[in-house]
Amino acid sequence: MRIGVVTFPGSLDDRDAQRAIRLAGAEPVALWHGEHDLHGVDALVLPGGFSYGDYLRAGAIASLSPIMAEVIDAANKGMPVLGICNGFQMLTEAHLLEGGLIRNEAGAFICRDQRLRIENNSTDWTGGFTDKQEITIPLKNGEGGFIASTETLARLEGEGRVIARYLDVNPNGSLNDIAGVTNARGNVVGLMPHPEHAVEPGFGPDTAAAMRSGVDGLAFFTSVIERALVNA
Repeated sequence: MRIGVVTFPGSLDDRDAQRAIRLAGAEPVALWHGEHDLHGVDALVLPGGFSYGDYLRAGAIASLSPIMAEVIDAANKGMPVLGICNGFQMLTEAHLLEGGLIRNEAGAFICRDQRLRIENNSTDWTGGFTDKQEITIPLKNGEGGFIASTETLARLEGEGRVIARYLDVNPNGSLNDIAGVTNARGNVVGLMPHPEHAVEPGFGPDTAAAMRSGVDGLAFFTSVIERALVNA
């Protein structure tokens, strides 16, 4: 399986996403924001970072990059797309996901290992988790507060489209402790914490077993590979 990772001006975690894809068993394909070519990939990752310096709004300018026309078309045709942090912001700005992300409630950038509960394990990117599984992956954002209208929030909750929820503490003021959502089809997922930073022992969050040994994020990437094999 070939999974594309789009690099934008200001992307920070594109190489980490590529490494996570490789560790999961797929081939990462580097894509450039200024192209109109997805190079035949089977899935896409929009990585974290500060695309275009977060000017206007985080993800707003990147959502209008040339390659996003292809990303939107592919997503609407069913291609799996994962937006991580800044990539999540891009997906809401491109209207592939409902809701939006605003400045953290405390007004400060937050970097911490964050506990989450998987609320929907039926999407292309979460099928490898068990129902209500609790995981820990890094979080780092300045504009991570999820917002939506009352009607949109009720629809997301009612249709089971919240894919992950913050546990122990709500780090950024997100409504209903929402850490990630999906579209109705389940192929497009946005997640504010960073699974690509918890894929390899020695570099992930601390666990009860050992320091830096957490690899809970790897399942996001193996899930999409396993789903593709099932559908092949």
